[in-house]
Amino acid sequence: MAAFQPAPTMAQAWQCQPPGFLPRPALELPPSAAITRTAIDGYVLALSWSPEYCRGRMRDPAARFQCSGEIGDFGFVLHGLWPETKGANYPQYCRAVGVLPKRTVSDNICLSPSPQLLQHQWAKHGSCMATKPDAYFAAARLLFNAIEFPDMARLSREPERGTPLTAQVLAERIADLNDGLPAYAITVKTNNKGWLQDVRICLGKDFKPRRCSALTRRAPATAQIKIWRGR
Repeated sequence: MAAFQPAPTMAQAWQCQPPGFLPRPALELPPSAAITRTAIDGYVLALSWSPEYCRGRMRDPAARFQCSGEIGDFGFVLHGLWPETKGANYPQYCRAVGVLPKRTVSDNICLSPSPQLLQHQWAKHGSCMATKPDAYFAAARLLFNAIEFPDMARLSREPERGTPLTAQVLAERIADLNDGLPAYAITVKTNNKGWLQDVRICLGKDFKPRRCSALTRRAPATAQIKIWRGR
């Protein structure tokens, strides 16, 4: 990732301020059948488009911090940093982990605005990558903050003005803003109605961008996409 130029810290979390009180997440204990300890061959940095996730969830207590506006307004947020393998049997829940410390939750709530999502990512993915949660989230934060995003509100209006917006075009717009990040290392995921959900960055074991594998979930390159601007 050395080729990336650092973007402004928390550029996608406008005026985010961690609250004085944050609930502790619940301990996540996976069933034994979910435990997979395969060799790591690369990573995926998964970024969720928060306005789409929050559509209809503004008053949902489970989505309080991300969607109510209480601690800030969000664009892209970190869904997770996921280790990959050469096949479909990716590593997960590699070892048992405890509940995240309060300080770790507070330090990362503006990155992933849900205590339980942070706990889930640490238990499922971070447990295969690091011995301590702070190391895992520091790597995810560094990667996330290195990415510059296009003006999503402006992009969302292009189809309204007669310019089709496809998954490939969005990947290219992101790549154009980030030296060293080619469009072939970016995939776009939409819901079944064509609305943007996630952007995913494919990385090698050295954390440098690489071509996404055929197993990475994505919208077809020519699929026309829509971007929800939020309330």
